[in-house]
Amino acid sequence: MEIKKLGQKVTGLLASVAVVIALSGCGGTNASGAQEVKVVLNWFAAPGHGGIYAAKDQGYFEEEGLDVTIEPGGPQVSSIQIVASGKAEFGLAHGDQVLIARNQGIDLVALAALNQRSPQAFMFHKGHGIESFEELNGRTAFIQTGIPYWDYLKSQYDLSNVRELPYLGDSTNFINDKESAEQVYISGEPYFMKEQGIETEVKFISDSGYDPYNYVLYTTREYLDKNEETVRDFVSSMVEGWSYYKESPDDILKIINEFNPDMTFDSLKFQEQTLKEYIYGFDAAEHGVGYMTEERWNTLIDQLYTAGLLKEKFEASEVFTTEYLEAE
Repeated sequence: MEIKKLGQKVTGLLASVAVVIALSGCGGTNASGAQEVKVVLNWFAAPGHGGIYAAKDQGYFEEEGLDVTIEPGGPQVSSIQIVASGKAEFGLAHGDQVLIARNQGIDLVALAALNQRSPQAFMFHKGHGIESFEELNGRTAFIQTGIPYWDYLKSQYDLSNVRELPYLGDSTNFINDKESAEQVYISGEPYFMKEQGIETEVKFISDSGYDPYNYVLYTTREYLDKNEETVRDFVSSMVEGWSYYKESPDDILKIINEFNPDMTFDSLKFQEQTLKEYIYGFDAAEHGVGYMTEERWNTLIDQLYTAGLLKEKFEASEVFTTEYLEAE
């Protein structure tokens, strides 16, 4: 059985790369005087990036004098390394990745959280799920190497009898083992399993209390200090893009589909519908897209420190700001 993967195949990746090369530019100004900036996504083009693509398509960035290149991510792409090297001005990563980068000497500042809650989970075959994470013992778990939430779970639960195997984006082994668990985004893999007639259920990682912001827009402290106006304009334009995307998602999904042609429109629509609450609900329902709190960041810092992923604690105010969201 050929198993579909979340993301895109080589043809889709080449299409995205070709477009990026055609539109490339990092820093400086173009011939028309617009400020050139690049944002590196945390994965291939997907509905979770809809507001950024909307801001580009609708000319919101251009209205603020920005010429924005959107560069897709992927399993072998580290947006943090690219931004830290100065090859891009903005990036997307999860909140825990932003904090761990600081632990490694990379001074990043979170500007907006595009997912208010974490859509990360473990997927199980229907009827073979778990109530407690300790029930993973005796099973095989397909997990991406180095994923922070797994280290946190192991610091909180006795998971010494879990057989860990690397998750490489292919669900064949999961399908063949009815007692196994696989890391997923609820907007992705469960859909593809159902499409193939395989019923599943999930256990949210956030049930453990570990619930980092996902799809966090960030820049480096150095770039922020030297380019506050550009950061302000980028964030405000992006927020406007998310408003457009909320009202006219299909327009933007068609554009995303062009960048990620191996995904069907129906699968993109499923992702958009599933993620809507994560983007526009919870705290964002009252405070707007991208909202973040010091309490949530401090909780995450404590959890990563407990898990041994941070060498020392620091104040949340050092790693995030809502100033540019408030300017909106």
